[in-house]
Amino acid sequence: MTVSPTVLVVGGGATGTGVARDLALRGVDVTLAERGGLGSGTSGRSHGLLHSGARYAETDRVGAEECIEENEILRSVAGECIRDTGGLFVQLADDDPAYFEEKLTACEEVGIEAEVIDGETAQDMVPELSPGVERAIQVPDAVIYPSRLVAANAADAEVHGADIHPHAPLTDLRVEDGEVTDAHLGGSVDDWVEPDHVVNAAGAWAGRVAAMAGLDVGMAPARGVMVSVDYPDVDPVLNRCRDPDDGDIVIPHEREAVLGTTSVPVSDPEDYEQADWEVERSVTECAAMLPPVADADVVRTWWGVRPLYAPDEGDGDRRGISRGFFVLDHSDDVANATSVVGGKLTTYRQMAEATADLVCDRLGVDAGCETAERQLPGADDAAQLDAHVARYDGQGPTDADVVDAD
Repeated sequence: MTVSPTVLVVGGGATGTGVARDLALRGVDVTLAERGGLGSGTSGRSHGLLHSGARYAETDRVGAEECIEENEILRSVAGECIRDTGGLFVQLADDDPAYFEEKLTACEEVGIEAEVIDGETAQDMVPELSPGVERAIQVPDAVIYPSRLVAANAADAEVHGADIHPHAPLTDLRVEDGEVTDAHLGGSVDDWVEPDHVVNAAGAWAGRVAAMAGLDVGMAPARGVMVSVDYPDVDPVLNRCRDPDDGDIVIPHEREAVLGTTSVPVSDPEDYEQADWEVERSVTECAAMLPPVADADVVRTWWGVRPLYAPDEGDGDRRGISRGFFVLDHSDDVANATSVVGGKLTTYRQMAEATADLVCDRLGVDAGCETAERQLPGADDAAQLDAHVARYDGQGPTDADVVDAD
């Protein structure tokens, strides 16, 4: 029997589940559809960094401010979805000291807590750090376990009335007289739904979803490799203090370290090359900061696709594309459609809030956002979070060494 939700959210990553949760908490009837298990797109195939904003401080002040604000919120509401490691931006002998100073000044201007430590102090914190480290900036980076984060958002949305459908790909949209009238969900649903409003939160696939409604959303996806190695001996996140490049970050897990990453334009977020040189380069470059990872056993390797929004971008280097997010109101063309694109895992909650604000305005719903103050369900119970992951088939490679979703 065809159902008629108030809002259909397409995409079950962090942003999509965040939108579903936010709307459900405001009393909106929501259905969420994801083509695979929850988080199976970009969210569950990331490097899992909770940004302090320091990475973007000198190039994108607004993005950096978003990161540090959300960093603090997620620490308070996400519990065992977060590992509080701290982070270092390390300067090696060949790195430009002017860049170090520029980043430090930018962090201070943005309001990111940043402390300079000398190389000896950095090596006390990370004993196997390269002896070539001259100094470092200590910042409040941390680690996100995205499988838990996505599943916890979905679970809370469901508790508050949302219908969550993994393995239910959107296969068709019908548009009549400038409005979406029907959406067909395949897989586990295999039926038509008749939503009052559609939110496109499909990440790197957002352009494809928009095209089903005759809309143009200019995505410019870029792939990046992550290499997880057997190395339990680093605690803070390590960032190379230089212009962003391949192999400039090490993310600590409990028994492994995730090395990354590359940035290569792709035209298709599903069908793209996975090149050996990306793995080799990431390991080599990360080993310049942390030499033992060069010989550590590789546990697993995966690629993710960044959902970059750049309607005027060509096929060149995409590292310079803003990591900010955009909420696209399509009402001039399709009255009941909204897309949310770009952004980072760190800012998913803010992206969801901005999207829910717009949708509620369109629907005439007078209710505010609660997600910045309300803790995620089971946040302080890792076993309960992992049970949510199993329920939604939400295990991704990013945190496969930590999350027990059996």
